[in-house]
Amino acid sequence: MQRLKTRPQFQAALAGGTVSRTSHFALHRLSLTPAASVVPVDHTDTNGPAPSGEQALFGLVDTWMGAMVPKRWARRAVTRNAIKRQIYAVSQNFADQLPDAAHVVRLRSTFDRKLFVSATSEPLKLAVRTELEQLFQRACRPAHPLPEARHAA
Repeated sequence: MQRLKTRPQFQAALAGGTVSRTSHFALHRLSLTPAASVVPVDHTDTNGPAPSGEQALFGLVDTWMGAMVPKRWARRAVTRNAIKRQIYAVSQNFADQLPDAAHVVRLRSTFDRKLFVSATSEPLKLAVRTELEQLFQRACRPAHPLPEARHAA
């Protein structure tokens, strides 16, 4: 599993669409095909040699993962880092079930500070891990069979 590192990679994955949601998290996915992973190149305003057509936003077709934990929803840096560690750990457990695509897990609401007083308490970590497992299970769930296929039997 590769990690997203650049802003354009995160933006592309977010633009791919939401595939799963929980009360605190959203999972965005951009399918990677050779045509979708190539960055369009504008040769009109370049100085020097033109970039090659092989320059890609994602260097290879693999499972890519990124974590977005905005300061708006997790004020303390220690909390943001703990949530990011949980995101990467849980995503690693589901790596073989996820398709070759760019994924971004985004924190979309705050965890109640009245329930989780400490910035990195065990109850907070357990709540985050449980919700992330639900998020990835929903994203990895196979699509429902077509109605015709059910009636054919």
